[in-house]
Amino acid sequence: MSPTSAPTLAPTDDQTVRGLWLGFLGVTIFALTLPMTRLAVGDTTAPQLHPSFVTFGRAAVAGGLALVYLAWLRHRGRLNLPLPAEWALLTLTALGVVLGFPLGLAMALREVPSTHAAVVTGLLPLATACVAAVWLRQRPSHAFWLLSLLGTALVLIFMAWQAGGMHLSRADAWLLVAMASASLGYVGGARLTPRLGAEQVICWVLLMSLPVTLPLSLWFQPTSPTDVAASSWLAFGYVAVFSMWLGFFAWYRGLALGGPVRVSQVQLLQPFLSLMFAVPLLGETLDATTLIFGLAVTLTVLLGKRTSIQTTTQGKP
Repeated sequence: MSPTSAPTLAPTDDQTVRGLWLGFLGVTIFALTLPMTRLAVGDTTAPQLHPSFVTFGRAAVAGGLALVYLAWLRHRGRLNLPLPAEWALLTLTALGVVLGFPLGLAMALREVPSTHAAVVTGLLPLATACVAAVWLRQRPSHAFWLLSLLGTALVLIFMAWQAGGMHLSRADAWLLVAMASASLGYVGGARLTPRLGAEQVICWVLLMSLPVTLPLSLWFQPTSPTDVAASSWLAFGYVAVFSMWLGFFAWYRGLALGGPVRVSQVQLLQPFLSLMFAVPLLGETLDATTLIFGLAVTLTVLLGKRTSIQTTTQGKP
């Protein structure tokens, strides 16, 4: 039986606690991704780095760091080579966390403030839990699904409110693409972590993406780097080193230890952390509507965390 189809044991209480704390560390690192990406790309009135450069460039920088890290592990005899059956899952994970999520986020944040994006991406914990439930052949209760639908409805209403009508803006569509991509990449990486290790999962994902991300980052690089604000370059450095690399060390380990369905709910804190970071970093204001919807979405996720989840069959991914 291949590692990607092996049964997944239920986490112990100690593993769940450790998983939640590691998940919280990862979420704190990821919470800065929204305001930092906004700072890196600028907006439509004052653009800085191109969204495509931020997407591929941050992955290329992180891929270089991953190459050095994997070489160091090989020198110490601690390198785990992916098995043939694991490459497909690594590819899916790469499409989610290296391409889909960063690109969707960067494209959206040129048109909407990070406070708006923080509330919309508040749906990501439930999206990740739903993907994990289907993938791992688990059966959440009816209450879980009802809360998931309620959270979805709240997010759609918020997006329609902000857009001035019952339609999705282009930025919101990009945010939905980002969330769907991230949820697939998160669960895929968590499935690989028990054998490869959290650090090596994201490093292999970045390394296998490097032949694509490096030339594309060079293609989309700014023609005049000195014209880009220093703050945008610093923000780019953060999303490359922390959001794209180090944050996954904690996040994948947490998902694997505590279970993706449960630990993914730690992300309920991420919108509020992003909102708080955006105020001093970007000078954005936190209006009452955004706060109310953010609290409502977070409440549905918190209640969903308390519902029962039954494992029927641990099948193939």
